[in-house]
This record gives sequence, structure tokens and C-alpha cells, in this order.
Amino acid sequence: MPDRPIALSCGEPSGIGPEIAARARAKLGASLPFFWIGDPSHLPQGTAHKVISSPAEAMAVPAAMLPVLRHDFPAAAQPGRPTPENAASVIAAIERGVSLVMRGEASALCTAPINKKALKDGAGFAFPGHTEFLAHLAGVDRVVMMLACDALKVVPVTIHIPISEVPRALTADLLTDTIRITHEGLRRDYGLTAPRLAVAGLNPHAGEGGAMGDDEARLIAPVIARLRDEGLAITGPLPADTMFHPAARARYDAAICMYHDQALIPIKTLDFAGGVNVTLGLPFIRTSPDHGTAFDIAGQGKADPSSLIAALRMAREMAAARASA
Repeated sequence: MPDRPIALSCGEPSGIGPEIAARARAKLGASLPFFWIGDPSHLPQGTAHKVISSPAEAMAVPAAMLPVLRHDFPAAAQPGRPTPENAASVIAAIERGVSLVMRGEASALCTAPINKKALKDGAGFAFPGHTEFLAHLAGVDRVVMMLACDALKVVPVTIHIPISEVPRALTADLLTDTIRITHEGLRRDYGLTAPRLAVAGLNPHAGEGGAMGDDEARLIAPVIARLRDEGLAITGPLPADTMFHPAARARYDAAICMYHDQALIPIKTLDFAGGVNVTLGLPFIRTSPDHGTAFDIAGQGKADPSSLIAALRMAREMAAARASA
């Protein structure tokens, strides 16, 4: 087990982030040390917690208490209704978590969900999402979003863009970088010496020999051939509709998909509650639960901490793999 705790940034305090942090600690106890960066007043009423002054102190906090690295916000949290005055503090809490993990005071960063519109409206947040902001803070040009659970790991090459823009956004350079970053991430953070990658086609039936599009023959297949020549264990382009049944999944360690839903539909079908969002290509480990702020149930005691717990556990496993590499 890593000898440093995991940093958990609070995310949007008007969402379910504070609730799932408290519930995750209640379920995990001291078996998986982490600390929450946020305003103690935003935690659910009655949450047993201990304010710490440094990450190292989290290791000794009693199991029944949530370690809190205090980060005061200017306004109270209103469940389901983000407060513009708090937007800058949400961003600052993420920045603080990144700083701690890059200084080596935390073994990994786990991020609770943010609401991008709330941050844009309240603080002029200029990034498409968490992932791009973290890359900016780390000084990295390109990172990869991977969704992972026990049954499947998927990587979308293009992410939050309209489906009509995918063919234009999909370039040989982007596909090549995505595959290489995924390959290296699986080696470094998952202990796989020779990761097996499967690449989906863009069109139905992977183009069916050009009858349904030429993207596979023109762009995807040449990239795969070059990377295979470099020694990567990679197959494709494969028809996406036959890539995700059990026998197919047994033949690869991660699937490279061409667009958002091609990747996320199978993993959310297989394990909706246990999926984890992982950012590969950063100089530190970052995981996140694979869900949003859930404003519709915030403050009602209904939030399920399963995905956050899975994200914390995966962060610990990745930190251990990176430490032993």
C-alpha cells in the first residue's frame, strides 16, 4: 500500500460530492487512507470529521472520521443549486489537490464531479472539462480519458463533440497519440508489460470493405499497421458491435473507440455504478467517479458512493503499480 494518502478534491459542493465523500469514508474506514479538500460546513450534517493541516496527518485519523484539509468557501452550499460565489473556490480546490500530488504529499488525486456550466458562469472557467484543466495545470499537451471497471477498459479518441464533427476531428496524429498514451499508461499504472489493444472502426461493420465508409482503410488501418511495426500488440479496425461480448473482451486489455458513446455505452451497460474515469498521460495519477453532480438528488441522502469508492481503490492500485515499476 502506498505510504501517502489519496487527495480527494471536493468538486461542486451543491452536488453529491460531499455526501459520497462522507459515505466512502464510512464504508472504507482507514483501510484506504484519503483526505477531502473542502469546506467542512458543506459536509452532510453530523458527518464525523477531523480537520488536518497536512496530508500526512490523514494516515492517523481514526477510521470513523473523515480527514478534511480545510478549504474555506465564501458561501454555503445549497443542494441542487450551485452558488456563483463558490465557483472560484471549486477551481482552487482542484488546483490545491494537483499541487499536493505533484509535490509528492499525496499518492494520487481523485476528483469529485464538477459542473462546468456553474464554473463558467461563476468564474469564467475556460476549459471543456476537468481533464483539460488538469492537463493545463500539469503542463501537458495531450492526455487520454479512459473509463475502467473490472470487466472493461475503454478509451474514446474524440470525446465531447457532436457526432457530426467526429470524422473531421479524427486524425492520424490524434489516433496515434491516443494509442501510445494508452499503451504507456497501461504499462506504468496497471503493471501490464505488453498491453493488448483493440481498435474499433468508425463506421458500421468497420466500413465493410469501403461499402460503408473509407475511414478505416484510409486512416485507422495505416495507424494500426505503423504501431504494430513498432512492436505494440494491437488489432483492428474491428466492428464495434462485436467487440464487447465476453469472448471478445478476453482478447484485449483496452478498447480504443472512435467517439464518446461508442466507448461509454458498453462500459456503463456492464458496470454502471463501478466505472472509473482515469486520466492517462499526466505526471500524476488521477481518477474520478464516472458520474456527474446529480443535482436532482443532492442533499437527499440517496447518493451512491460506489463509483467514488471504485475510483479511490483504482487510484491506490495505480499508485502501487507506479511505485513498484
